[in-house]
Amino acid sequence: MAGTLVSGMMNEAYRFERTSDYSMKNLSKAEVDVEYIVKEIKTDDEEMKSFLFTLGCYEGEKVTVISVLAENYVISVKDARYSIDVELAEAIII
Repeated sequence: MAGTLVSGMMNEAYRFERTSDYSMKNLSKAEVDVEYIVKEIKTDDEEMKSFLFTLGCYEGEKVTVISVLAENYVISVKDARYSIDVELAEAIII
């Protein structure tokens, strides 16, 4: 009985973990004034990756969207504020 209960709980935890991967979103879908952790920079453009890295925006770093005006995002990374366009925001997976 206990083995079945533990097995059921493990299956539920595994299912929750797998479904949470599907809810990954990019920074363009983030809420304003909520702190997120960058999970990855998803782009084939090495120049874009390099640019984001110079801003301090890389995997494991905290990022917050301060405001959104049209397709411009003001973000806070490492106590600095930057304005990025929608293409950069979509490359940042949170």
